[in-house]
Amino acid sequence: MLLADVVRATDIDPDYPDATDGEGAGARDFHLVRRHFDIRAFGVNGITGNAGDEMVEPHDEPDDEVNLTDGHEELFAVMSGHAVFTVGGEEVDAPAGTLVFVRDPLLIRSARATVDGTAILAIGSRPGAAFEVSRWERAWFP
Repeated sequence: MLLADVVRATDIDPDYPDATDGEGAGARDFHLVRRHFDIRAFGVNGITGNAGDEMVEPHDEPDDEVNLTDGHEELFAVMSGHAVFTVGGEEVDAPAGTLVFVRDPLLIRSARATVDGTAILAIGSRPGAAFEVSRWERAWFP
């Protein structure tokens, strides 16, 4: 008997608000990992895309009702491919296997794929607080 749920991130149906409304991010696919597994301890999602795709849209994470953010720390793991992150205006080259941790919720962060088949796992939560599903997830994926 297998004691763990196992799935390839790319097998989780991609979902994201309509990219044509100015809120989405190019042709990338957003995979709702937390929802797939019903994870209740932290937020986690997968992002897949090709060269030139905006994988992580520019954003910050202050505790802000207007932007539906919760003061999260975020860890991005480049699982395959290659991306370039921008964090607080500084570029970070991130080939497969790279971890990019953003502690300060006020820093603007983003990422763009530089090769086809790039996959990023994004993990986040509010430090020092019990996990709650983020406001943006509740709003965009009721």
